[in-house]
Amino acid sequence: MLLSGCALPSKRGMEQSTHLSLEQAVETRLGTAIHDEQQQHPGNSAVYPLIQAQDAFAARVMLIRSADKSLDLQYYIWQNDISGQLLFEELHHAAERGVRVRLLLDDLGASGLDQSLWHLTQHPMVEVRLFNPFVQRQFKWLGFIYDFPRLHRRMHNKALIADNQFTIVGGRNIGDAYFGATDDVVFSDLDVLVAGEVVQDVSQDFDLYWNSQASYPAERLIKEPSKAPAPASTTQSARASSYRQAVQQSDFMQQLVNHELELQWVPVRMVSDSPDKVLNRGGKEKNLMPQLRAIIGQPNQQILLVTPYFVPTKAGVQAFTELAKSGIDIQILTNSLAATDVAIVHSGYAKYRKALLKAGIRLFELKRTSGSDEQKRLTKALSSSSASSLHAKTFAIDGETVFVGSFNFDPRSAHLNTELGFVVQSTELAEQMQQVFRDLLLFSAYEVKLGQGNRLYWQETTSSGTMLHSTEPESSALRRLGVRLLGMLPIEWLL
Repeated sequence: MLLSGCALPSKRGMEQSTHLSLEQAVETRLGTAIHDEQQQHPGNSAVYPLIQAQDAFAARVMLIRSADKSLDLQYYIWQNDISGQLLFEELHHAAERGVRVRLLLDDLGASGLDQSLWHLTQHPMVEVRLFNPFVQRQFKWLGFIYDFPRLHRRMHNKALIADNQFTIVGGRNIGDAYFGATDDVVFSDLDVLVAGEVVQDVSQDFDLYWNSQASYPAERLIKEPSKAPAPASTTQSARASSYRQAVQQSDFMQQLVNHELELQWVPVRMVSDSPDKVLNRGGKEKNLMPQLRAIIGQPNQQILLVTPYFVPTKAGVQAFTELAKSGIDIQILTNSLAATDVAIVHSGYAKYRKALLKAGIRLFELKRTSGSDEQKRLTKALSSSSASSLHAKTFAIDGETVFVGSFNFDPRSAHLNTELGFVVQSTELAEQMQQVFRDLLLFSAYEVKLGQGNRLYWQETTSSGTMLHSTEPESSALRRLGVRLLGMLPIEWLL
C-alpha cells in the first residue's frame, strides 16, 4: 500500500521556455532605467546589498511591480504567511498586467501551498513548476521512506529576476522570519540587488532548472481543490496592513522611488550548481565549489566567514589549519546552540571547535537574544521579536572579494543540494561586510575560546563588562546532551 501510486507523472508534452531576450529586455522600464549606466560600465554589474529585512522585502515588491514582460522566481522555501501571501498577490497583479510569471519552487519547501499554487496556475500568464517533487502531497515525509536517495537532495537556490535586467540573489527564502514580519525568531540574512551583465547568467541558469528533468508542472501533481474555494488569506489583517505601511515608509523604499539608490558598478561572477546534481548526474566540475575555488584563488591576508550552518568536516579543518599556518587571519561567525534553528547541524560543527581554535582560528557564535542596537538594526522591521538566528551565507577575502549566496559551509551544500551565489570584486562591499561583521561581534556574539585543561568557554561582551560562560550559553543541559550524542552518529554527510 505504501509503494502504490508512488510514480511521478509523465512529462510528455511539457513545453520548454526561455528567459526574455536581451533585445526585448532593454525596451522595458527596468531596461531603460539601467541602460545608460550600463553603457558606461561595460563588463561590470551594479550591486546593492540588502542587509535589513524590510529592505529585502521592499526590493522584491518593487521589482515585481516594475516588471513589464517577465518575472522568473526560484526558491527553496515559500511559506504561506503574510509575506508569502503578499508576494503571491503581487505576482497575480503582475500577471494581470500581462507579465509572464514563471515560479519554480523546491517541493519540500512548498509544503502547505498546493491550494494557493493551484489557484495561481489558473491564470494564463502564470506557470508554476515544482522541483524534485513528492508524489504523496498530504504527508510528504512518507516519500522519504521509499524514495530517500532522490528526495533528500533539494534545490536550495534563491533568485528573483525581473525582465532579465535586475535580480535578487542571496540567502533569504520567502517567509515572515526572513523579512521581519513576525514576533517569533527573525533571521539575520543577506541578499544583493544586482543589475547589469551578470543578470544574463542568472536568467540562463534559471532556464536550466526550469527545463530540467527534475522540474514538473504543478498542475500535474496538484489536484483541483474540491469546490475550488479561494485559499484563506491574511493579507487583509491589521498586522499585514501595518507591515505594508512600514515597508512603504522605509528609507530604502523612498530611495528606490526617487531613483536615489547608490549602486556599485563592479565585476560580478555567478557561481551555481548544475540541476543534474539533484539527480546525482554529471561531473563534480559542474558544481559550485570548484567554480568558487577557481574564481577566488588563494587568500593572502584574511578570511571573514559568516554561515548559519557550519560543518567543516575533517578535510575542511585541515584546509583551514593550513591557511592559518601560512599567516591568514581567519574569523568565523555561525549560530550558537541557542540561536540555531537546526540543532542536528550544530552537532556537526561542535566537535571541530577545539581543532579550529588550536589552529589559531577565531570562532564567534551569534546570540539568540537581540541584545544590541546593531543586531536589532540588521533585523529592523515591524517585528517585536527579541530573538534572532543567523541565516546569511557570505564571506570576504582580503578586503576585496565578497561571496553572497545560498551556499552553507556544510556537506549538504557541497555534495547534495544545489546552490547559487555571486562573487563580487568590490573593496567597498567588502568593507561594508567587515563593518557588519565587527558590529555583530561587538555585542551580539560570543567568542569561543580554549582555556585550561583544553576546555571551551564562551566570552560575552556586554555594556557592563565581560562575562565568561563555561557551557554553551542560553542552552539547557538536555539540549547540550542531545547535540553531543548526535555528534557521535555517522550522519555528517547528511548535514
